[in-house]
Amino acid sequence: MPYVIGIGSSAGGLEALLEFFSQFPSGIGVSFVVIQHLDPTHKDMLAELLQRVTPLKAVQACQNMKVLPNYIYVIPPNKDISILNGKFILLEPVAKRGLRLPIDFFFHSLAGLEKEQAIGIVLSGMGSDGTVGARAIKEHSGLILVQNPDAAKFDAMPSSVIKAGLADIIAPADELYNATTF
Repeated sequence: MPYVIGIGSSAGGLEALLEFFSQFPSGIGVSFVVIQHLDPTHKDMLAELLQRVTPLKAVQACQNMKVLPNYIYVIPPNKDISILNGKFILLEPVAKRGLRLPIDFFFHSLAGLEKEQAIGIVLSGMGSDGTVGARAIKEHSGLILVQNPDAAKFDAMPSSVIKAGLADIIAPADELYNATTF
C-alpha cells in the first residue's frame, strides 16, 4: 500500500485544497484522503473540482475500494472513513447529528495504520476538528502540516492544532508541498 496522507478542511477549505493540489507533479507515489466537512444532503463535487487542478486522479472513496498511489480520495457525504488491509471502510457516523469530527476519526485511523510514517494536514476551517487526531499522529511520531492561519479563510482549525503544539510545519496551502518531501 502506498503512503497515505490525510488532509482535513472545512469552511474555506476548497480554496486551500485547490491551492495545495495545484502544486503536485504526477507520479509522486502517495495517496491522499481528503476529509472535508460536507453537507450530507448535497451532491459532492469536490473530486471533480480537484481533478481540474492536478495531474493526480481525484475520486470519491467507495466501500472496499483499494488504496492506490497517485490518487486523491474524497470522503463521501455523511460517512466516516478508515482503511483496513489496503481498502477503504466507510462507516455510518457515530454522531448522527450535531458535532461530528470526521477528520479526527480518520487521523486516528491513519496514526494506527501508518505509525511514524503517518502524515496529517490541516487546512482552513472552523472549530477544532483535526486537533485530537493530530495528537494521535504525533503520538506515533508522525508528521503534521498546517496551513498558516494568516493565509486561511477560516483560521480556527489550523490555529487549534498550532496552539496544541502539534504542528511540525506551518505554511500557506500552496507552499506546503515544498515545505517537506513526501
